[in-house]
Amino acid sequence: MKLIYRKHKKAILGTLGAVLLAGLVFFFSYFHVTKVEVMGTSRYTDEQVKEMALRGAFTDNSVLAVLLHSRVDVEGVPFVEGFHITRLSHNSICISVREKKAVGCIPYLDSYIYFDRNGIFIESSHTRDELVPFFDGIEVSHVIEGEKLPIKGNSVLTTAVALATIFQKNDAIPDHIEFDTSYQITLTYGDIRVMLGKDEYLEDKMTRVSAILPKLSGKKGILHLENVNDNSKTITFEQDLGEDGVIADVDTAAAYENAVANWHGGYDLEGDYTGEGEYDQNGNYVGSRPTEESIAANGSWLGGYMEDGSYTGYGQLDKDGNYVGPNPNETSEDGSGEDLEDYSGDYSEDYNDSGYDSYDEED
Repeated sequence: MKLIYRKHKKAILGTLGAVLLAGLVFFFSYFHVTKVEVMGTSRYTDEQVKEMALRGAFTDNSVLAVLLHSRVDVEGVPFVEGFHITRLSHNSICISVREKKAVGCIPYLDSYIYFDRNGIFIESSHTRDELVPFFDGIEVSHVIEGEKLPIKGNSVLTTAVALATIFQKNDAIPDHIEFDTSYQITLTYGDIRVMLGKDEYLEDKMTRVSAILPKLSGKKGILHLENVNDNSKTITFEQDLGEDGVIADVDTAAAYENAVANWHGGYDLEGDYTGEGEYDQNGNYVGSRPTEESIAANGSWLGGYMEDGSYTGYGQLDKDGNYVGPNPNETSEDGSGEDLEDYSGDYSEDYNDSGYDSYDEED
């Protein structure tokens, strides 16, 4: 009987062991991770995140990975606090990246110092992250990780954080943000410099900058918003005309053809048509007949047209009837013009190439 009992006991234990082994094989095969999703980061690739987060034992099992490694804290990984692992299905998990939220960075010694919305120093790096606004002109005497940056000027940090928040909301991060010694703010977008002035009406100013910048594509110059306030919404663009005063992308040949086609002069004082006279058929002074040289001398100014569409050389509309202001390059023949070297005209929704352009409250 003892022999039979022992045989049955061995059989039972063997069966249980086989069942347990089969269960383990099933458990580790059925819950084996074959798919990993990554969320919450644009700084690291999925493969980099997997390598950093799935380092412990049993991370290839969707059940044990969550039980043993649901929260992984890391050190030495720039901009990352840790990872959170969740199970999506029997063979897939999701790694959520907990990033340190940097809103701006400043230069310090040979590094870039990144700070959060509270001004806390969260990270340093020898390379600059282009997705984080870069501020120049903000001075610190020392930095301690985890502590607030000792920035000179009580309101500068508040201004920097406010600007960074606006940039991210408008998806319009400048290449460079500069504070001068008076804490006047200048932004750089490629060849366009935006003068914001003091820390006033920043939300309003940046809303207008976001709307205007696409219209300045391919141009070079300074966009002035220093005087935007509750009473004034005028914004001027001071275009850099280059050394020769002519913008390369202005088609002077086409401008000349349009001017000649719409020039209604050619009459002399007696009302006789000469072809070169400086009056139209109604005796109105329209200046001399346009030439290729005179059109080229206008630089990027595309005006010279009157309200009736005729070209006079000193009219203040372009060929499409948009107001472009007086010619900034010369004084009109009839004395109605001004010396406009530093002129900034006013107009509404129609953008022009006058060199000194303005936007009113409508735009």
